[in-house]
Amino acid sequence: MENTSIDIIDGIVASQKAFYKSGVTRNPAFRKDALRKMRDGLKKWEKPLCDALWQDLHKCYEEAYMTEIGLIYGEIEDALKHLSRWARRRRMRSPLTVMPSSSYVVREPMGNTLIVSPWNYPVQLLLSPLAGAIAAGCTAVLKPSPYVPAVSAALEGFIKDTFETEYVALVQGNREVNAHLFETRWDLVFYTGSPATAKVLASAQSKYLTPMVLELGGKSPCIVDKDADIEIAARRIAWGKCLNSGQTCIAPDYLFVHEDVKEAFVDAFRRQLQYLYPEGTKDSGCYVHMVRDAAFQRVCGYLKDGTVLAGGNTDAATRWIEPTLLDNVSPDAPVMQEEIFGPVFPLMTFKDRKEVVDFVTSREKPLAFYYFGKKEDAWDVISRTTSGGACINDTIMHVANSHIPFGGVGNSGMGSYHSERSFLAFSHERSVLATPVWPDLKFRYMPYKLFSLVKKML
Repeated sequence: MENTSIDIIDGIVASQKAFYKSGVTRNPAFRKDALRKMRDGLKKWEKPLCDALWQDLHKCYEEAYMTEIGLIYGEIEDALKHLSRWARRRRMRSPLTVMPSSSYVVREPMGNTLIVSPWNYPVQLLLSPLAGAIAAGCTAVLKPSPYVPAVSAALEGFIKDTFETEYVALVQGNREVNAHLFETRWDLVFYTGSPATAKVLASAQSKYLTPMVLELGGKSPCIVDKDADIEIAARRIAWGKCLNSGQTCIAPDYLFVHEDVKEAFVDAFRRQLQYLYPEGTKDSGCYVHMVRDAAFQRVCGYLKDGTVLAGGNTDAATRWIEPTLLDNVSPDAPVMQEEIFGPVFPLMTFKDRKEVVDFVTSREKPLAFYYFGKKEDAWDVISRTTSGGACINDTIMHVANSHIPFGGVGNSGMGSYHSERSFLAFSHERSVLATPVWPDLKFRYMPYKLFSLVKKML
């Protein structure tokens, strides 16, 4: 993928600043029209985007639609339905201390924004935030990942075909382009990717004190307690780990299985893999492969960190890694240090839930947390841990509910989005107090003659 030149990038940024200053994007009618154009453009480009996802990631149409395209349509429709209400000026309660003033909250756009997306869900993680930026009244420069060149090229075609460059534009490139974008001044940056790159971004933007939304990742634990429905747990966990071949920021990263049900779970996990892929995963049209050779080699390296209980086969030519369950894994092994981002699943056992709580809380805060067992026990564990989001007796699916926030905490992210929270992520809530010129109450002025009365009011 050829880098967009620095001169072109700077020209785009300058034109978007001028366009935003014109005030056009503040009109809700303009935003709705732009969202409709985005929806219509996505329908036109849906097939090229899905074809590109297959080319880069071996992602089938069904999975591409469920995990990428369909979610974007949902974001757009939600914004179109509710934008007038979201953008409306709100009158707020005024306490006695500010009477006779009236209080308001005005949601105004942040301004010129940058959206940087990763390669694992390259369509959804670029265009879902864009729907929020458009709904809020911002301009946007989009930067997709160079690791999925076919998808990035299709996204560029879609954006050029749908929007004027002065409003929404897409630039291409590697770390050199990222470095320039990170050094450019923005009104807000929305970044999805690794914590390591997020730290570079945050450092570069710190001189501007730029607001940021960071959607990162981490090692999301998956607990199977002794009271869990083993077959359902195995099926939903296998599905969550195999989705996008584990290249998902909220994929269950490692397993904690109660020692009393370990053997039953391992047997059930093998059966559920067979249920999901009756003819295996190597030649399946529904199994994603590793994005590039470096990722393939990195994830294959984890296979030596334990004893293979299921899977373990690989093919470098197609970057295929079989879903693999690893036993006898040390907490200090490499597979337990970094987010795996692949279909390798280390398994550890526990006797008491306190072991799980102590282990999870001793590490960085994960993006997701999964518990299988009794609901009351789940709430107990959730109350003693923290994560960006969580599921009880399920995996992944919390991301599909636009009525609850999606985002990380600490090392796994900052801020949240989806539906109205996407709108809010790209908005500033401005407080406004409107005070009439009469009456002009004297008690607030020096020399505070009625201070005893004011003290009672405060």
